[in-house]
Parts: sequence; structure tokens; C-alpha cells
Amino acid sequence: MINRVFKSRSFLFALLLCFPALTLPQQPSAPQAIPRDPVLIARPPSKPVEKPGAITAEGRIHLDVLVSDAAGKPVFGLGPQDFALFDNNQPRRILSFRSYDGINVKPNPPVEIILLFDTLNLPFQEVSFTRQEIIRFLSQNGGHLGQPVSLMVLTDAGLRVQPRPSLDGNALVSVLGQLKGGVHTINPAMGSEGDLERMQRSLRAMQTIAENEARRPGRKLVIWIGPGWPMLESRSFNFSDKDQRRYFDAIVELSTEMREARMALYSVALTDSSIGAGTHTILYKDYLKGVASPLKADTGNLALKVLALQSGGRILGPDNDLAGQIGTSLSEANAFYTISFNPPPAEHVNEYHDLKVQLGQSGLTARTSTGYYDQPPQATHVPD
Repeated sequence: MINRVFKSRSFLFALLLCFPALTLPQQPSAPQAIPRDPVLIARPPSKPVEKPGAITAEGRIHLDVLVSDAAGKPVFGLGPQDFALFDNNQPRRILSFRSYDGINVKPNPPVEIILLFDTLNLPFQEVSFTRQEIIRFLSQNGGHLGQPVSLMVLTDAGLRVQPRPSLDGNALVSVLGQLKGGVHTINPAMGSEGDLERMQRSLRAMQTIAENEARRPGRKLVIWIGPGWPMLESRSFNFSDKDQRRYFDAIVELSTEMREARMALYSVALTDSSIGAGTHTILYKDYLKGVASPLKADTGNLALKVLALQSGGRILGPDNDLAGQIGTSLSEANAFYTISFNPPPAEHVNEYHDLKVQLGQSGLTARTSTGYYDQPPQATHVPD
């Protein structure tokens, strides 16, 4: 049996605490009653969950794989013989295979859609337009949603969440209508310090979502509506070796939680008209490669767009048709394949493995988790 012990959010919280930051509001620890109509409430902290480490007949690691053609349309009807899995460029045997087309074979439980409205990182003048675009999406088809949707809102005050998924788009619209605009407490005048705080709060929200969703079965699409948190420039901060180690631990924990929660992250954003926006939007490409050691860890490895592509999700936009971007993301919810395999024995703690799925038919593209961190037998991972 392989044991992997994590302290809940320990790595990421250690990372956040290694820099000066504002005190974040404490979330209630007691469970909250679910109201009749969906409203946003403070998300209670998750309880630590032990994850199974034993190798099973189906394989210890499961991957959701999306296959598309040259036009970007989902491809159905493939069999296990059409897939080849490579772990650090070495072929691995696929132990289980399932195919879902969303019509004849539907995932059970249904794929959950999480719409996260990120007002924390949105310029104040774009919040109203973004809200209207989300409302436009939810109001389509008379407000009848094709599958369960959860609504989350990230503000300066923290993460607020609808307590349960809903198929009623009109009810979710009423929730958005309850949101009151306000002046950001973290503003551009704060410079690098403000950027750091927004990154910290955003990553804390992402970690909370991943931990909670890991407790729920099934696949999830997290559609992050907003530009994402700042990519900090290292020259603005002094990072020690210990700080870099904490960043590496945060990368390991967050990517592992997202994979085990079966979360695919989608980045949805408006056109950025600010000066230098074109350069800023492509900086993430320098950080897409998996981080194998603390010496390679950087704040850019935790950027929204990096996490999105590494999770098997997508980057959409930027353009002002946010409702269309959300719809495009949802079109990939129900047509996918699930495979599993057993990794080779790990030789050291947090051993990074690069993953690739190749297809036997030409012109097809597969998207899934781009890598994972493995632990040796009897490994216990405790932060420094």
C-alpha cells in the first residue's frame, strides 16, 4: 500500500504565510442549512479526507481525456485500442477504459459545472458587464440548464458559494442580482503588495474549491470568469530557498488536489484593452512545463492559465462574448473518455511524471492532465 499523508492546505497556507498579507476573514466552521432558494453563503472549510493509496484492479491514477478533431469538435466512438499512454515517455498499460458521448452513454453522476465570477481580479468598470454576460448565459432556453451548475463569487471579502448545484438558471440569475458592487479594498495604487494579496486570496480560493470537490464524485468543469490573479515578477520580491520550496509544495498539492477532484479548469476573460496587455497575456507560456524540483518553482507556475492547460482544460477568449465562451466550455462537459493506469514505483517524494496521450487516428487531439506527482511506498509528506 502506498500512503500519502497531507495536512489540509498546509503547503499552500505555508506559502501564503511566508509573505506579509492582510488577515483574511475567517469562514464559519459549523455547517450551514441549505435554504430553499439558492443564495450565496460563506463556504465552510472542508474536512481532511484520506485518499486511497492502494493499487486497484482499475489502476491507481484515473484520467479524464477529451478528444477533438481538427475543427475542435468532440470525437465519439473510440476504443481502448485507439489510445496510447506515455508516462515520462515510457508506455504504460491502460487498465480501464470508459467512453461517454453525453447522449447514449451519460456520466453518472452528471458532470458538475462551476461558474466562478472573479470580481477580486476584475477592474471595477468591468464587473457590471461581466455580470450581465453571466446572466445572458443563465437565461438562455428560458433558464433551463442542461446540467447542474454551481455559482461561486470571489470578492475582496473571500469566496462565496451557492450551497448546491442547480438546473434553474433563473434562480441563479436572482442570486447574481443580490450582489452589490463596491470599491475594491485592494487597488492598483497598492502596486506589488496589492498584486501579492490578490494572488494569495485567489490561490486560497482555488485550493478550497479543489479540496471540497475532491469529496464529491464525478467530473467537474470549473469556469473561471475573469482575467485571473497577477503573475508576480520575481524581481519585485526576495525569495529565499525556503520560499521556493514552499512554492514547490504548493504546486504539488494544488495540482494533485485538482487531478484527484477530476477538475478541468477553463479560463474565460474579456478583451484586455490596457497598455501592454498583449505581452502580459502570453507570459504564462513560459511556465507550462511541469515543475520537477523546488529549484524550478516560480510564482508563474501557479498562474490561472497554466493550471487550466495542465488540468486538461482550456483558455478561451479574450473577447467580449463571455456567454459564448461559457457555452463553448460546457460543450466539452459530457463527451470524454476515462482511463486508468498504475504508475511505476516512485524513487523519491514528489516525483514528477510527465503524461501524454497519443491517438491512433491522425488529425485528432487528446487533452488531459499533463502530469502528476507520485510518492514512494510508505511516504509521508509533511511540509518543511
